Amino acid sequence: MKTRVLLADDQVSIRTGFRRILEAQHDLQVVGEAENGVTALAATRSLVPDVLLADIRMPEMNGLELTREVMQSTPSVHVVIVTTFDLDEYVHAALGAGACGFLLKRSRSAVLIEAVRAAAAGDSMISPEITTRLLSRFRNRPLVVHQSSELLTKREQEVARLVAEGMTNADIGAELFISAGTVKTHLAHLQKKLKVQNRVGIAAWVWGSGLMEEP
Repeated sequence: MKTRVLLADDQVSIRTGFRRILEAQHDLQVVGEAENGVTALAATRSLVPDVLLADIRMPEMNGLELTREVMQSTPSVHVVIVTTFDLDEYVHAALGAGACGFLLKRSRSAVLIEAVRAAAAGDSMISPEITTRLLSRFRNRPLVVHQSSELLTKREQEVARLVAEGMTNADIGAELFISAGTVKTHLAHLQKKLKVQNRVGIAAWVWGSGLMEEP
């Protein structure tokens, strides 16, 4: 069964580009498009897609308001925010509103595809560029809390380090010579063990624990 995706963006060229990227995948299907937040909300309620890709700045209702409305009316729909604007406050607001992903429009096609698949599976995906930037503060400050990495297996530590470096699942798989499915399994175990909700949480734990400093 294909993952059904709804596209919400006020630029036709963006919607067209996303449609081409997603429908080139055998497991993804674009079931509708919307040019503003109001029509996107109506389409979400009528089509009930698996994933809603929404721009953050749209006429009539922005992506953050749309996410909140979708979470209230059709919580089974997984929202991924896709935007040109690389602002920390947007990331925090989107995740706080219930979005399970936050991507930059300049992200590689592989990242977009991976984010849609992750959202459909109930996982979170944040652009590697954003993850790296949000965590840059940990690189330049002395460690205050030293958390033990002993609760993680050697492979989980390797995966966690690569997440902290901003790698995607595909990149991690290629680096460690393991499948994307295996990477996903490791991420699920990491989130459970570290009690975090997404990749940013894993990466933050890595930098805060001193794992990046270990040989």
